[in-house]
Amino acid sequence: MPKPSIAIGMVGYKFMGKAHSNAYRQINQFFDLPLRTRLKTIVGRDANKVAAMAERWGWETSTDDWRRVIDDPEIRIVDICSPNNTHYEVALAALDAGKIVACEKPLAMNGAQAREMAAAARGKINTVWFNYRRVPAIAFARQLIDEGRIGRIFHFRALYLQDWTLDPSVPLLWRMDKDVAGSGVTGDLHSHIVDLSNYLAGEITAVAGTSRIFVNERSRPEGGASKVEIEDASIFVAKYADGAIGHFEATRFANGRKNGNTFEINGEHGSLYFDLEDMSRLWYFDSREPKHIQGWRKISVWEEMHPYMKQWWVPGCAIGYEHTFGNQAADLIAAVAADRPMKPDFDDGLRCQLVLDAVLEACESDRWVTVVKQ
Repeated sequence: MPKPSIAIGMVGYKFMGKAHSNAYRQINQFFDLPLRTRLKTIVGRDANKVAAMAERWGWETSTDDWRRVIDDPEIRIVDICSPNNTHYEVALAALDAGKIVACEKPLAMNGAQAREMAAAARGKINTVWFNYRRVPAIAFARQLIDEGRIGRIFHFRALYLQDWTLDPSVPLLWRMDKDVAGSGVTGDLHSHIVDLSNYLAGEITAVAGTSRIFVNERSRPEGGASKVEIEDASIFVAKYADGAIGHFEATRFANGRKNGNTFEINGEHGSLYFDLEDMSRLWYFDSREPKHIQGWRKISVWEEMHPYMKQWWVPGCAIGYEHTFGNQAADLIAAVAADRPMKPDFDDGLRCQLVLDAVLEACESDRWVTVVKQ
């Protein structure tokens, strides 16, 4: 007997639209879920382009009016992967209509918006697409921390390095437009590594940092030029509630780095290190081993007992970036079928957003800023 399906409406159709569409299509084949995903309606501002996207990726219908997915009684999940300045309005409308909402990161343009969105979402199934939590090696790092293998955490340091805006001829796309993105690398890249810190290392209570704009003016795709108002690079340090300290760096001006997302965690009994560009590996150091055999251990995270790996290929056949979205989409469908909460949720998105707000304030003021409590 065919499984029942759950209809999805998605707002946004470009890079993240492809990633999410691919995820919803893959999980029907790889995960044994109680519900099958039905790609009902996809939304984009350009009617012709979104229609072509729908045809290519198997969406039943397309539209340039996002309210159609809100008003459609068949659609149960509203997936928001449009630019940052759309998240607030679409999410609140979807939640008010009783929809399950999956929203791209950062959750909102600022903490005030995120607080309202999180309040509206409480008691309902919702999630934020912090997909790096679903990298098997990162989920395995969480497992090792929970098992007490590195003990009390002293340091969390993370880098997110790219170089795609280094060329001054790159136009002012939406990720560099303050009115659309809200912030530069803070919302785009720091949001990922701050969420990983929240997931792995604990609560950040205060930050201090600095940021820079290296190219002050860029041409617009539609013509003309505009002043660049949001940061190309940002570095901040952090204090944690339990006494740990952290260092974070995000830039789009790291020549030669394409998606250099790395973190290292140092604890009383050991350390963990991860590099997204080698995402099937987790490096682990155990200081409790005898001195003469101590050293960094490279763990290949592709055995069936590792998080998510039994759903995909045999050991040695690595998975990639696209599978992180599949893992999260599968967890979402399982949560909906069981009517249970999903993580990360809008409260996690708010927690991250409040840190990002503090980082922006600290970079502007050149002083320590306390992270606002939820």
